[in-house]
Amino acid sequence: MVYVVANDGQPLMPTNRYGKVYRMLRSGMAVVVKKCPFTIQLQYESERNVQPVALGIDAGSKHVGVSATTKAKVLYESDVELRGDIVKLLATRRQLRRSRRSRKTRYRPARFDNRKRKNGWLAPSIRQKIESHLTVVANVCKILPVSRIIVETASFDIQKIKNPDIQGTEYQQGEQMDFWNVREYVFFRDGHTCQCCKGRSKDKILNVHHIESRKTGGNAPNNLITLCETCHKGYHNGTVTLPKNIKRGMKFKDAAFMGIMRWTFYNTLKEQYEPDIPVHYTYGYITKNTRINHNLPKGHCIDARCISGNPDAVSDGTYYYQKKVRCHNRQIHKQTILKGGIRKSNQAEYLVRGFRLFDKVRYQGREYFIFGRRKSGFFDIRTLSGEKVNKGSINVKRLTFVDTRKNYLTERRTV
Repeated sequence: MVYVVANDGQPLMPTNRYGKVYRMLRSGMAVVVKKCPFTIQLQYESERNVQPVALGIDAGSKHVGVSATTKAKVLYESDVELRGDIVKLLATRRQLRRSRRSRKTRYRPARFDNRKRKNGWLAPSIRQKIESHLTVVANVCKILPVSRIIVETASFDIQKIKNPDIQGTEYQQGEQMDFWNVREYVFFRDGHTCQCCKGRSKDKILNVHHIESRKTGGNAPNNLITLCETCHKGYHNGTVTLPKNIKRGMKFKDAAFMGIMRWTFYNTLKEQYEPDIPVHYTYGYITKNTRINHNLPKGHCIDARCISGNPDAVSDGTYYYQKKVRCHNRQIHKQTILKGGIRKSNQAEYLVRGFRLFDKVRYQGREYFIFGRRKSGFFDIRTLSGEKVNKGSINVKRLTFVDTRKNYLTERRTV
């Protein structure tokens, strides 16, 4: 598909008449505004004859499925991979700031706890993913004349997942009921016994240990176990190994995210697009039933096609795989301090041999993205799935520039 935009910026119906598109570009009647997906803008007044286009959005915590269809044809499909490093980066920033404050100021007077969050406040990691969903919808509306938007976001009963037999007032009686804090609950759950040596060390001082690091695993009870101080220090010194049966419990981050973002995403879409483009809501069981009745395989794009209401729309077997990447690296210096108290810069130069990080290049007839640059001129190029060209790096002289980096790296794939 070649996507077409009118001279006033309004999207028109796409075309696959490549010969006509080529002649229009050569004669100056159209210009290229985007290379992937390939989009042109007309340079003359044209009629706006469009068909009803339904946009189905399969919202998710890690991937977003997108499908824009008419009753007969699939016009656009994409699988968008979202960022998952926000929590880790924020934890690193908090750690750096605290260490800097302790170095610069020996004593900080107490501050009044009078700061209040605004109504509707969301954690940065959740807000970023919701904004990514909205950006994905906006990008499709820029190249296609969308007439309606249908959204499906799943809801999960986390208490039901933990205890299938839960009912009634049991929802108000959580596992930490009648405990002062998480630490006291973990001690009670483990019987005030070290889960490594089972009391053989005779150490009466107990500590709470994070199975996964606090930065990535958090302070959830299923990420905490009881260890005596001897085993705890020995584990961090490398002299003690925890039993193999000690593992992190089930994670509910994705389920919690879907429960939080569900109505925020839907209501924001209604505010932005209605009444020009109506926004509808559907449920997961309807999508599953539609997919099974039409004998379609499971997939993010296929689910989005069922959500759009046109599961029988014919596809040419191609879709776009997109990956959201960070815009800038804000950490100025590395943590390792060299001799003389010198802290090495953590940020690479803006351009290295004329290329930026994540620029799209062509090598031996295939398109790749730059994932690593060296001043010597040897680059690490990969596909979005992580496939490397070879074990080593490629000389910059053998690369052909295709397109500058975007916040959403886009790769055309075939089913």
